Amino acid sequence: MNPVEEWQQSLEDAGELTPAVTDAIVSVHGDRGKRAIEAVSEQRVKEYKDFTVVVGHGDEYIVEGGGCNCKDAEYNLDDDDPTDLCWHALAVAIARRLDRVDYHDMWYSEVREFL
Repeated sequence: MNPVEEWQQSLEDAGELTPAVTDAIVSVHGDRGKRAIEAVSEQRVKEYKDFTVVVGHGDEYIVEGGGCNCKDAEYNLDDDDPTDLCWHALAVAIARRLDRVDYHDMWYSEVREFL
């Protein structure tokens, strides 16, 4: 089990962001982990019929299959390292395990046109 799988399992077992789980996330992911936890606490993880979206400070980012369309994921992450994730993908992983995803019964592709 890699370090990401370990904190994910701990989070599922605890059902909440305990200090130990928070420390594990930050230990593995650093600032990305902190930003992900912040996004979840601010309810910025949105699930639409077609995509899961994380609302950033400057844009919205689509997360699918553990990957993200952000520049960090595109340029800075190692595709061969399963523990190297952007904060948007981390936020989705955390929010799903805590049942903290804000569900919208609409298509993001339609909503995006109005943003």
